[in-house]
Amino acid sequence: MASVIKRVGPFKMQTEFELSPFEALLRAIVHQQLSIRAAAAIHARVTALFGDEIKPRDLLKMAPETLREAGLSKAKVLAVQDLAARRLDGTVPELHVLQQETNEQIIERLTTVRGVGQWTVEMMLIFKLGRPDVLPVADLGVRKGYHFAYGTNALPSNAELTNAGQAWAPYRSVASWYLWRAAELDWPG
Repeated sequence: MASVIKRVGPFKMQTEFELSPFEALLRAIVHQQLSIRAAAAIHARVTALFGDEIKPRDLLKMAPETLREAGLSKAKVLAVQDLAARRLDGTVPELHVLQQETNEQIIERLTTVRGVGQWTVEMMLIFKLGRPDVLPVADLGVRKGYHFAYGTNALPSNAELTNAGQAWAPYRSVASWYLWRAAELDWPG
């Protein structure tokens, strides 16, 4: 890891606090499996349907066909509707509630929302909540960065990366950031 830090330079990760957990998850669902440009366009069309702010109750009242016309797939319509229902029932709380919970509690809570997996929640923990000790072992960029930085023959398994990550605790989010940068570097060989 020292060689990666030397090549990349100082740690410079910024967190995004402008979105509520509901809004952040909505955006994450819309952006899944799409190019950045396509996702941004669809997100803008969906947001335009609601004016200034997407409120969960309004989202639940919206006809699925209208959301489909804005560019959401059937699966994403079901996911954003479930997200809205989970916001209303308290499963997806306000930010101040999440800030009081452990990473594991947040992952368990938010992965009950349709279309929200562990990776999505881990990205929220790192980039929204600024949690310092998150290692998204299933993230391809983290896995590639480890492979290049440590010169392994193949990408590490989740278990191998989890084991390696013990050395980086309690700053595994920082290690993740450096591994993402390592995946972008030119490596000899």
